[in-house]
Amino acid sequence: VVDRSDVVGAIFGQTEGLLGDEMDLRDLQKSGRMGRVEVNVKSDKGKSKGEIEIPSSMDQVETAVFAASLETVDRVGPCKATIKVHTLEDTRVSKRDLIVDRARELFSNLVTDARTAGSTITDSVRQLVQTEEIILYGKEKLPAGPNVQSSDAIILVEGRSDVLNLLRHGIKNAISVEGTNIPSEICDLSKKGGKTVTAFVDGDRGGQMILQELLQVAEIDFIAQAPDKLEVEHLTHKHVMKSLRDKTATELFIDQNKWARSSSRPKKVSKKSPKKESDSSKESPKKESDSSKDKKEKSSSDSPYLSKLDDVKGSKKATIFGEDFNVINEMPITGLQEVLTSGTASEAHSLVMDGIITQRLVDLVKDSSIKVIVAEKKARLTNEPTSIQLLTRKELK
Repeated sequence: VVDRSDVVGAIFGQTEGLLGDEMDLRDLQKSGRMGRVEVNVKSDKGKSKGEIEIPSSMDQVETAVFAASLETVDRVGPCKATIKVHTLEDTRVSKRDLIVDRARELFSNLVTDARTAGSTITDSVRQLVQTEEIILYGKEKLPAGPNVQSSDAIILVEGRSDVLNLLRHGIKNAISVEGTNIPSEICDLSKKGGKTVTAFVDGDRGGQMILQELLQVAEIDFIAQAPDKLEVEHLTHKHVMKSLRDKTATELFIDQNKWARSSSRPKKVSKKSPKKESDSSKESPKKESDSSKDKKEKSSSDSPYLSKLDDVKGSKKATIFGEDFNVINEMPITGLQEVLTSGTASEAHSLVMDGIITQRLVDLVKDSSIKVIVAEKKARLTNEPTSIQLLTRKELK
């Protein structure tokens, strides 16, 4: 059984002068080339075993020579002993690995923090600008874009977040309806003369509920929907622009969606001057009689169109006729645009279709020779042509 001090004494005593004065352990420690001798000894059943660790700042050759000299120690105190060098470890390698790992971690944190800081600054500035641009419209202080009052078109959205998202994408004429309880100011704004109103709702059940109420209490010209299960406040610039570009006329939207048909539509308030109506009321009884006669004659002359309209009813098709009602072309409504723009219907006189007359259709027909369009219904047109006669089933009966 030996103690730690016995092991340390044996190392100093039996290596002294063995390697010359330059490699004496005491001198090496004084100069800092060797460190403190650490010994960990455990005794069991009359025998002692342990480990010795000595740090060295000498080069690899000198360290190896000194390590070999330790194995010459054969006595510790009064006892025989054996010292065996297990390994020489270059701690600088392991330290380098630690340094590389830690440096990588520090650099990664630095880059992440820098990105977050930059993004935060950008988002903060953008949010500040948006918050400054948003206004509170009317007495009910509805969140809205700055151009709602001056613009000739407005977009009705669900909430403040939707208005902010549209502002982020450069759309400044949106106003929030703040849920399903539509404010009276929204109804009044939708009936103002000269304003085109588009309802832009979420692509979920909530969006349908808001739209159903809007259709009952306000005058909506067009309807736009976010993609299925998406909300307007989360749409990207691409989705916002696509949804607004693909907006549908209200009458056509109701015709295409059964869930929207159940809503009772409000009586439309004309956004045009009532001058024409008041002038007609001043006409003499004779003129009214003449007008009635003309209407009867017109109905009689239009009766061939009514039969042609009956022929395409429910087929979702369109037929192009010549002046003597000879069929020039027949196609599904979806292929009508291609026919009209291709110039193949150059001798066409009339178009009969199982659908709705929309502004887009009228604009396409303007460049053709078609003079009469006959359809089941007619949507509200922003620019009704004078050179084309537009007839619906209701007018033909």
